Amino acid sequence: MTCWYEGPLAAFDTETTGVDVETDRIVSAAVVVQDAPGTRPRVTRWLVNPGVPVPEAATAVHGLTDEHLQRNGRWPAPVMYEIAEELAEHAAMHRPLVVMNAPFDLTLLDRELRRHRASALDRWFEASPLLVLDPRVLDKHLDRYRKGRRTLTDLCAHYEVTLEGAHDAGADALASLEVVRALGRRFAARLERLTPAELHTLQTTWHAAQARGLQAWFNRSGTPETVNPDWPLRPELPTAA
Repeated sequence: MTCWYEGPLAAFDTETTGVDVETDRIVSAAVVVQDAPGTRPRVTRWLVNPGVPVPEAATAVHGLTDEHLQRNGRWPAPVMYEIAEELAEHAAMHRPLVVMNAPFDLTLLDRELRRHRASALDRWFEASPLLVLDPRVLDKHLDRYRKGRRTLTDLCAHYEVTLEGAHDAGADALASLEVVRALGRRFAARLERLTPAELHTLQTTWHAAQARGLQAWFNRSGTPETVNPDWPLRPELPTAA
């Protein structure tokens, strides 16, 4: 029987105007599907005119300028609908969805859907739940004592995954997917008997524990920062746009 990390996987990633899920916007997104390791991935891309200025700092990361997005990007409302429909199709097929730092990308998508379509992301998964695999959460749990950062670039280096064109949504999504496959093989003894549905539930607990640990470290160091324990989607705040 094929283990989940050797079978079909999808991956989702976004590029944005910033890092605040309540106020920032999606400027590009991609979903990558791969049926088995080594097979040619299928990539669906979206380019979005967010309707707000793109800060220079964001452009410096992903290279997408206001001018380019206004000329080539689509309006957010139909794009957000298409992305949600695409993710729902994978959920209906019980295909796991890899999302690096899922509470960021999925919460941002949820806020964009609320903003432009007056609808929450959860609505698309009432019939079939989303099965998320977050390489950041998995790696921090399975190799918790390893020192160093755990950005996508760091995980790719650690798991010997090639990342070509970092901060392109399609490239990042594919790299995240390959990291999860590599992580699955490395920790096969601990993962192969778990189903994606079981892993989804476990990651909720693992992420909460990781958040508590980081919050405690911030408190000890006097850093005025709050760590959200919710995974893979943060609940809507009353002040959300």
